[in-house]
Amino acid sequence: MIEQPTGGWQTTVANGPLSRSLDDQWIYGDPWRIMRIQSEFIESFGTLGRLGPAISVFGSARTREDHPDYQFAEKLGGLLAEAGYAVITGGGPGIMEAANRGAHAAGPGASVGLGIELPFEQQLNPYLDVGYNFRYFFARKTCFFTYSHGFVVMPGGFGTLDELFEALTLVQCQKLSTFPIILVGSQYWGGLVEWLDKRVRTAGNVSDVDVQLIDICDEPEQVVTLINKHEQLRRASAVDPFPRPTWH
Repeated sequence: MIEQPTGGWQTTVANGPLSRSLDDQWIYGDPWRIMRIQSEFIESFGTLGRLGPAISVFGSARTREDHPDYQFAEKLGGLLAEAGYAVITGGGPGIMEAANRGAHAAGPGASVGLGIELPFEQQLNPYLDVGYNFRYFFARKTCFFTYSHGFVVMPGGFGTLDELFEALTLVQCQKLSTFPIILVGSQYWGGLVEWLDKRVRTAGNVSDVDVQLIDICDEPEQVVTLINKHEQLRRASAVDPFPRPTWH
């Protein structure tokens, strides 16, 4: 049953009434929020569109500087930059900082950070040539997928898993053209990949081809070699010498 109280509206949902008066802020705030979302896309697209080939590196913000994963990411960032790739991260500390640090020191590829406003972490790290702070996760993710030629996924938590599985989903559903998705650390990721193969694939919930979208590497040089191989195949099959992954 829907009642119409004076000066507002009320409807019934599963857990009780949801009620707001007509002069509540959400009526005015939601339409203007669209403008802010639009501005994030315009500003970030305008900047990142000039990058050239780029690789996104994901991983935990909690990894300390003395951890082997930090040192791996720093070396990887340097190798990618030396190979001419821009290195894109979430712009924060930990693995993100390490990859940016390596790229920033090595060049010529740019060191890029796409940050996010959060209540508990994090400021943009100091090793960026290009930095942009987003309010909205979905706008930030769109930039990662639009301007990256490959994903490198270091050990991380929920945020890293979110980025990994969204990339897999977009490629699986052919919403995004295929590009390398590389997990770093067979010991860290091996259990997940085994579960995907033996549980998810065996149950018929993904195909054999879907599981093969993932590569695992244990050395930074191995990562760069694999990315170069994918990039050579991409360039050989495209008119544009630096084609970006294509949305469908």
